[in-house]
Amino acid sequence: MTTASLRDARPADFPRILALNEAVVHYLSPLDPARLARLHGMAACHRVVELDGDVAGFLLAFREGADYDSPNYRWFAARYRRFLYIDRVVVAAERQGLGLGRQLYADLFAIARGQSSGWVTCEFDLEPPNEASRRFHAGFGFREVGTQVAGLAIRKRVSLQALELSSLR
Repeated sequence: MTTASLRDARPADFPRILALNEAVVHYLSPLDPARLARLHGMAACHRVVELDGDVAGFLLAFREGADYDSPNYRWFAARYRRFLYIDRVVVAAERQGLGLGRQLYADLFAIARGQSSGWVTCEFDLEPPNEASRRFHAGFGFREVGTQVAGLAIRKRVSLQALELSSLR
């Protein structure tokens, strides 16, 4: 596993974060500078991982009670009292396989424990399938707790996933 530095995202990182998001927008939702700034302002956790002086990835997550319009976030908000929702996590294609995603998640789990979140939630695409994300989340013990059709421009079916923090060692 590669050791990289993790830190809070800053506005100076936004151009790189937007480029990373755009590279995999078919799995995520589009971001523009104004939306990213708004999400950053309400995020419970917006972290970047740096490797060799470059932002190689990022993670954006929200707690319960956020004024977030995502239908997937709202699904969890209607069912979980305390949770930390991973909205998106991206690692640059040329940096994948180095353990950076696992480092971002270990960092997030520590933050979630510190906030007594109870649950960490997320979703990934079932149709069209995102098999890499399915395997990645299964490796941590995430379990499917529902499915729904989501997306405005492109409709897709997602697997809604949850991990109880007490199940992590």
